[in-house]
Amino acid sequence: MIIRSETADDYKEVYNLNYEAFGRRHDEAELVERIRQSEEFVPELSIVAELDGKLAGHVLLSKAAVFNENGKRQEVIVLAPIAVRPDMQKKGVGSQLITEGLKRSRALGYPAVLLIGHPSYYPKFGFKPARAFGLELHQYQVPDPVFMVCELNEGALQNLRGELRYPAAFSE
Repeated sequence: MIIRSETADDYKEVYNLNYEAFGRRHDEAELVERIRQSEEFVPELSIVAELDGKLAGHVLLSKAAVFNENGKRQEVIVLAPIAVRPDMQKKGVGSQLITEGLKRSRALGYPAVLLIGHPSYYPKFGFKPARAFGLELHQYQVPDPVFMVCELNEGALQNLRGELRYPAAFSE
């Protein structure tokens, strides 16, 4: 399996992959399209897994911001969506994509990656409940265990407090 950055030639296949992976609905596929058109898109953080010339999975990490009580903005990364072709699920494709995404986010100098996700899946990558670190999410009403953060550099969460605000692409 090859883990690589997405290219423009992959766009249609990534759309179809997200469509299939999420039960043949368009929401996540269209989210990817909107993020690509936004200022928060980071091309190096749109990552695909390729097997035998076909895409097996895709993860998109993009910029977001945490605002503290004084309105100070700190840039972070959010992970969403991650999609694996139905016939390739539960074979480690998603794990490889997430691991690569975290590695690249760290190399680009971001302090943390946040997400809304399954509390039994993401902790193996270092994700922990975000509210325990003084992070809030008012945009979406989600239970504490599903709002998670992964510290990319030791001590980064000591200076990261406030409300995560997802970019407009997530609410359109």
